[in-house]
Amino acid sequence: MKEGVLVYDERQDRIDIRFGLEEYYGGLHCGQGFDILVNGEWKPTSIEKAEDWYLVGFSKVDPLGLRARI
Repeated sequence: MKEGVLVYDERQDRIDIRFGLEEYYGGLHCGQGFDILVNGEWKPTSIEKAEDWYLVGFSKVDPLGLRARI
């Protein structure tokens, strides 16, 4: 698994995972599963979009800047 940080890609209008300065996952799609780091533990989730992007099971959490692995 690779670890990175969730970022917004304006060009694709998608949330992406940034692994390094110039290394990205390529854009997450609705329903795609991955893990996020919450209180020191990796938790499974997936991404969806309504008015904004949100994480299933963590709908009140802003996904941008969270550590993620896929």
